[in-house]
Amino acid sequence: MRAVRILGGLLLVIAMLAGVAWWVAGRWTPPRDAYAIQGIDVSDANGAIDWAMVRARDVDFAYARATIGADRRDARFDEYWSGLTGAGIRRGAVHGFSLCARADAQAGAYAAMVPRDPAALPAAIDLDFDEACPARPAREVVLDQLRELASIIETHSGKPVILRLSPAFEREYRVSEAIPRPLWAMRDFREPDYMARPWRLWRSNDLRRVDGIDGPVNWNVVAP
Repeated sequence: MRAVRILGGLLLVIAMLAGVAWWVAGRWTPPRDAYAIQGIDVSDANGAIDWAMVRARDVDFAYARATIGADRRDARFDEYWSGLTGAGIRRGAVHGFSLCARADAQAGAYAAMVPRDPAALPAAIDLDFDEACPARPAREVVLDQLRELASIIETHSGKPVILRLSPAFEREYRVSEAIPRPLWAMRDFREPDYMARPWRLWRSNDLRRVDGIDGPVNWNVVAP
């Protein structure tokens, strides 16, 4: 019986510690004195968002996912795009790159979804592996497709794109050493160091809680 009580006590302590860790993670951001400009990136998985409340919580900018590949469109992009303008938050759009679709078709989908806006932040191309696409083309094929995609999107937007690279995609294709565009890195709680060049944006916490958004959201900072 005593062993059972001890085990029960240990489980309670573990549960309490896990709860504290979850609470801390949900509120952690890199310090503002080191990273003055901070914001979020969202997709339809984040549901309805009260952008006025988000703006009141010191969110300086937001990126919204617009498209993935050549035929997948974010169900809430239009809603987010107009909501960001209404709240006075600087906005940018994200395209999810697919290894299973041609660059020109992907760029066409993005241009059809995202209106040209000279005031918008540079478009972002998200580079990560997708379970829906098992293809793994050769590195030079991927780099050529990325160059074509970036060029077409830049013609549409009027600004150089930013490349958001997951660690796995960068390990496989070493994009950062081959394509000279600003970089967006991803690593929770620790500064990323897996790219060939310094990053411009850092997704620093994908568990951040922000008033106005149900559930966790991705938190990002701009390099000083």
